[in-house]
Amino acid sequence: MDIGVKAGSLAGRPLFFCGIGGSGMLPLAQIAHGLGHPVAGSDRSRDQGRTPEKFAWLERSGFALFPQDGSGVTSPDQVLIASAAIEDTVPEVARARDLGCERLSRAELLSRLFNTADFSVAVGGTSGKSTVTGMIAWILTEAGHDPTVMNGAVMKNFVSPANPFASARIGSPGLFVSEVDESDGSIALYRPTIGVLLNVSLDHKSIEELRVLFGDFVARSGTAVINLDSPEAGYLAARAGARVTFGIKARDADITVEPDSIDMSEMGLRAAVIDNRKREVFPLILPMPGLHNLSNALAAIAAASAAGIGVGHAAYALRSFAGLARRFDVVGTSPSGIPVIDDFGHNPEKCAATLRTLKAAPGRVIAFFQPHGYGPLRQMGKELAQTFARELGPDDITIFCDPVYFGGTVDRSEGSERIVGLINAAGGRAEHIPAREDCGARIAELAQPGDRIVVMGARDDTLTEFARSILARLP
Repeated sequence: MDIGVKAGSLAGRPLFFCGIGGSGMLPLAQIAHGLGHPVAGSDRSRDQGRTPEKFAWLERSGFALFPQDGSGVTSPDQVLIASAAIEDTVPEVARARDLGCERLSRAELLSRLFNTADFSVAVGGTSGKSTVTGMIAWILTEAGHDPTVMNGAVMKNFVSPANPFASARIGSPGLFVSEVDESDGSIALYRPTIGVLLNVSLDHKSIEELRVLFGDFVARSGTAVINLDSPEAGYLAARAGARVTFGIKARDADITVEPDSIDMSEMGLRAAVIDNRKREVFPLILPMPGLHNLSNALAAIAAASAAGIGVGHAAYALRSFAGLARRFDVVGTSPSGIPVIDDFGHNPEKCAATLRTLKAAPGRVIAFFQPHGYGPLRQMGKELAQTFARELGPDDITIFCDPVYFGGTVDRSEGSERIVGLINAAGGRAEHIPAREDCGARIAELAQPGDRIVVMGARDDTLTEFARSILARLP
């Protein structure tokens, strides 16, 4: 594997990140800083006093932080990194425009850094991207390589006192692993050596739009790694040149499993991985529960195989994969034995995977869900309601608070109460409690020994703190 690097046009330029503490911006800022860019930024959450320990760590690590008032944008040499959705009235945006600064979206900067690497792995799909990105990164590291990794979640294997927010790993700039996003169409910017397609299902865009985006992604990849268990992904396999396929149910996939070998518990799973290309079988011991994580492991093993790492070596490396923060992350268990789980589930497929994992064991489920925006709730609300009604039983309960909202212009006419109504109409049991703190009180009131509590949602770093606050209230 050649891991040299080509020079990029942004080399050494100062970057200013608007919203530097966000789950997408923070790891990118870390990578840019590691590549030698002077990095500064601002964040509304910092100004509001939220997650102060994160911003204190950023400052200690050499990132210059400013209030979100435009004071940090001082030179036309700076490149402003800001979401395309950020209004022109935001002070940094206005100041950068006045100075004539170049402006890039998060994806535009990431794709420039990614596309300069001589060997790159991009992980796409509606669900599982962060977990599979972390798995591939760990396999490569265990195989003696030094990948730079861009992820949307903290990878526990790479957490250290120097990097407590390890959603990025700073390694060789010539070997780059990243999850890539279809929700804003930016997946079209990447030219990966290996492109992984996990699944195609409704989230932010229509299925028709997703077919085009993911189909083009597969066609651009030097080698495409495709999940044949996903009908839509399998349909797009014809657009690939070189490819490696995987699947649990797809018995003719290159990388699959022996069905009778699958042994799952609440703590993890075991299976016999089959490489149909060589007719070889290898043991997989994964310290993560859920059939979806078996699929994620096969994806990572297939991607590693495409990169020249043996299937047996890749499977063995996953024995020590520690997982990701907020991916079925047990924050603790109460004195009476009630576990509280923190989870990133926020679209129908992710929520279904988490709920199925919970329902594989006995006990009532109390599911809390915080929608990650009014727009996504309108786009997938009906499917989300169907998921909770279908996956949970008559004794389980779902509690929705209002969608997360940090300001700005957005249509807030349709909220959580509509989804709760749809769940109840479909035979489920759900409650709408607008304020999140009141939801915590209600969950503590409902909880009994034998229950499992899961906190679900995205784009809000304080959800983990909320999960811990629930745990502190439990008997």
